[in-house]
Amino acid sequence: MASVFGERVRVSVFGESHGGGIGVVVDGLPAGMEISEDALYSFMARRKPGGSPFSTPRKESDRPTILSGLFEGHTTGFPLCATICNTDTRSGDYKALSDLPRPSHADYTAFLKWQGQADMRGGGHFSGRLTAPLCVAGGIALQILAQKGIFIGAHLLSVGNAKDQPYPMLPDADTLLAPGQKAFPVCDDRCGEAMQAEIMAAAKEKDSVGGTVECMVIGLPAGLGDPMFEGMENRIAGAVFGIPAIKGIEFGSGFGCAAMRGSQCNDPFCIDENGKIATETNHSGGIQGGITNGMPLRFCVAVKPTPSIGQPQKTVSLSGHTEETLVIQGRHDPCIAHRAVPVLEAVTALVILDLLAEQ
Repeated sequence: MASVFGERVRVSVFGESHGGGIGVVVDGLPAGMEISEDALYSFMARRKPGGSPFSTPRKESDRPTILSGLFEGHTTGFPLCATICNTDTRSGDYKALSDLPRPSHADYTAFLKWQGQADMRGGGHFSGRLTAPLCVAGGIALQILAQKGIFIGAHLLSVGNAKDQPYPMLPDADTLLAPGQKAFPVCDDRCGEAMQAEIMAAAKEKDSVGGTVECMVIGLPAGLGDPMFEGMENRIAGAVFGIPAIKGIEFGSGFGCAAMRGSQCNDPFCIDENGKIATETNHSGGIQGGITNGMPLRFCVAVKPTPSIGQPQKTVSLSGHTEETLVIQGRHDPCIAHRAVPVLEAVTALVILDLLAEQ
């Protein structure tokens, strides 16, 4: 099933955007790990809708009900199941869309695959709403990894033409996690103001705007991963592309490496101040041959503009086979890149925890 990932730590997401609820089952979590539900709720609040003028006005508490897998503040080792109720749906906004697929949404491809039987209200199972249960599972994984000295942080690197400062090559935990403690997840608040202006300008024109997100992991042991098809990049990329709207990923200097010479792109080895083998640069993003080398793991993703916009768009009638004009109603994000930041952290944490369980 396409909504399941992981080998030792298996994650299964279920539900639709306008159904009764959404949820997740996680199998393979280690037993006895201390989990703060308050910390989990705080993490969930970073992604939930209705929290700012830069997001959809749909208001959902996103407070999960944990049915199993946690007892007296610790993981039990048995499958963890959590559900989230959908309470603020307006399905009437989507009634006309059953015959008029929205451009760059999954409406048309879902129609082809399931012959019109899928519940596509609010995007159905393809909706960004499904990232909420991912954040439940990932929020727990982040707490488990932190107890092992592994920390994951992310921030908005750009929105439209506005850019943030990147993380330093060797961030400490405080620097790495600082953007996630802000209302708008950036390293430099002045850059964040420029990004917010880009979002508001798009919203004013009934349009949307995309962005990029930088993610880093520190504290990873060297030697984690595998070559070829089960490499660290493969596993992360495979899970990250499960996040709606992600259209690209690069590790380390990524596509920038194509413009370099080997003498520029190679990461020379050295002995660091703690006497450990390290590299002087990190163009590889902490991964070589699909295996971690002990440097911080770094990657960036591209988030496309929200396809639901208020401007007239061309589409077709599936029943009449005629070209039509569509104006999408409803409540939508002018930008979803900032809400993708905690989701990226969550998915990365689940992949790392899964790989650690394989060792």
